[in-house]
Amino acid sequence: MFNDIGPLELVTIIVLAVLVFGPDKLPKVIQDVMRTIRKIREFSESAKQDIRDELGPDFKDFEFEDLNPKSFIRKQLDNDELGLKEIRNGFDLKKEMAEVTDVVHGRESESSSSSSASSSSTGGRVDMTKKPEEPGKDERPPFDADAT
Repeated sequence: MFNDIGPLELVTIIVLAVLVFGPDKLPKVIQDVMRTIRKIREFSESAKQDIRDELGPDFKDFEFEDLNPKSFIRKQLDNDELGLKEIRNGFDLKKEMAEVTDVVHGRESESSSSSSASSSSTGGRVDMTKKPEEPGKDERPPFDADAT
């Protein structure tokens, strides 16, 4: 519940509580706050149980955390009925990106050499890399007055 509160912030809250409520009333305030939190938790648990009872036996495995879209999607993707694990394991993103990078830079890789051999029979490989044009020695680069 308070995962993002650091030790310095906790000490600051305690000092402010002592200053606001005083050392005499502070234990009573802490007891009242804890009692309120306990009642809220009990109310929440009873409401969850009432909902489960009303849904019937078909929803015995219903979890309220599944109502969070992130956890629902994660649970559905981990479900092996769709066969997504096989697809995920069969797809190597690093290998695919390396092949694309090699093709863009004009280098041959193991898998692209076999595909280029098949493409050479259909008319050859098209070089789509952009080669920079070298300006002449007397040419100055273009000047953009609006950019400076």
